[in-house]
Amino acid sequence: MTKKTITPEDIDLFRQTVGKIHAVKSDKVLLTEGNQPKPYPKSQAVNVEEHLISAAEFNVEKVGIEDSLSYMAPGLQHNALKKLRKGQFGLDAEIDLHGLNSNEAKRQLLHFLHDSVEQGCRCVHIVHGKGYRSADNHPVLKNNLNLWLRQHQDVQAFCSTPPKDGGTGAVFVLLQLSEKFDA
Repeated sequence: MTKKTITPEDIDLFRQTVGKIHAVKSDKVLLTEGNQPKPYPKSQAVNVEEHLISAAEFNVEKVGIEDSLSYMAPGLQHNALKKLRKGQFGLDAEIDLHGLNSNEAKRQLLHFLHDSVEQGCRCVHIVHGKGYRSADNHPVLKNNLNLWLRQHQDVQAFCSTPPKDGGTGAVFVLLQLSEKFDA
């Protein structure tokens, strides 16, 4: 590699661009009271369980491996569920729960739904799996998700996805917009 030569014109141009310089006499910075950043309030731990309605209000039949899930909250137009089923709402977030145990899946689901609502997500995709490894062809996570989503206050509708998005092993969920995103 050849050494680059610098012409006197380049040196003069550099000196003009940099301007006048001063030698640093001390590399220590003195802190003053006025330069301290203002403290932020500590964020409160969120209780995601408070978004669930009592399970006693819901009479949910058990579903099988290939059964489709579908739910629509009272007061929602039927057209919204049709659009959701066709995937016409843009997906804002996605989570994959299959392979988790029920407690861990519920914890992750509730945090995911809470974060999605806080970020203004309208439609989310949840993969729960079909339950092929469940005992007696009884999908545990799929049935639990069917109940948990019905219980959640921010869930307006959900349905099984088209085959290309997971079929009966995943759901599209329509969420209620947070008050801070209402126009």
